[in-house]
Amino acid sequence: MIRFGWKQIGFTCAFLGALWACGGGSTDDPTPTPPTDQASSDRKVMLTNIADNIILPSYANFKTKFDGMLAKADAFAAKPDKAALTEFRQAWVDAYTEWQKVELFDVGPAEQHTLRNFFNIYPADVAGIETYVAAGTGSLEVPLSYPKQGFPALDYLLNGLGANDDAILASYTTAADAAKRIAYLKRITTQMNTVFTAVYTEWTTGGYRDTFVNCTALNAGCSTSKLVNGFVLNYERYIRSGKFGIPSGAMTNGTIAPEKVEGYYKKDLSLTLAKTAHQATIDFFNGKSIKTGQEGPSLKTYLTSLGAKDSSTGTALVDIINSQFTSTNQQLNTLKPNLADETRTNTAAVVEVYTRMQKAVRMLKVDMTTAMSISITYTDNDGD
Repeated sequence: MIRFGWKQIGFTCAFLGALWACGGGSTDDPTPTPPTDQASSDRKVMLTNIADNIILPSYANFKTKFDGMLAKADAFAAKPDKAALTEFRQAWVDAYTEWQKVELFDVGPAEQHTLRNFFNIYPADVAGIETYVAAGTGSLEVPLSYPKQGFPALDYLLNGLGANDDAILASYTTAADAAKRIAYLKRITTQMNTVFTAVYTEWTTGGYRDTFVNCTALNAGCSTSKLVNGFVLNYERYIRSGKFGIPSGAMTNGTIAPEKVEGYYKKDLSLTLAKTAHQATIDFFNGKSIKTGQEGPSLKTYLTSLGAKDSSTGTALVDIINSQFTSTNQQLNTLKPNLADETRTNTAAVVEVYTRMQKAVRMLKVDMTTAMSISITYTDNDGD
């Protein structure tokens, strides 16, 4: 049970709950509004720090890795040999790992362009990929195409086409459809680049950064609500469920599905991706600057300013949440790198990761959002 307190004149939102700027309203209009109370001012400071010291530099770091991958993809397409394959794979690993640090920013341009759908819907649809390769065409814009592209499709195309490098390279050199396969590789990397460029441009030169920091109200169309919803959704659905709950059988009545692990064909990458995503969640919650490594205004400091505490122990909600994150990290550290193998041979340990994450989900989705007077606007059917 969590109780909430307000410092200084921040009690205005609780006292004047009818005011849409404090407690949500009937409009989703994201038109920026100036701060009208202490809590709104706190939100602007938080949003400014998140934009300038977390989101923008994280996107810049990802762009560097992603651009490197695109260059290696072009080099491989021009000359598909072992050296080019090795370099393309490593660049893919680097970019995929860096992606885990930006996937949680499902707000603004990323939400509008459904960035995740073009980058990381897994497991890869192998049959669908092969159909597209054979046809030499096929829309990459429709929902059924999402698992046929992005990092998971590249995983299959770089690591899953054969038992060894020679067999994989044959698919790009001597196979009857080699030219079509190379063309498909170029199609999906081009598609990824097109969508990410649109998102990145809107943040950096398109004016969204200012819209984001100035939309300080708590209605569903403004930044704090959208940011928190995207953050919690990412943790619940794409880390807890996607990386652990579904593959381990924790969400499917004990039916394990190792083939649904992220990074399935690379084998030894899946745990690295999961750990990176989880740590990105922790760092974001605590406002850790990408530039300096120091904590700044964040969900943590905002919750602290609201005085959110456990009513029975008096423990600050932020401390409870961080303690649960630490507990999950401890369990993650017991796992071996290949999560597909772990779901088969060490199932209980993988399920335990899910269980610990589930406790954090409740804290984030219920306790944190209640303290912030934010409504969860997405739906899940697993009883959270």
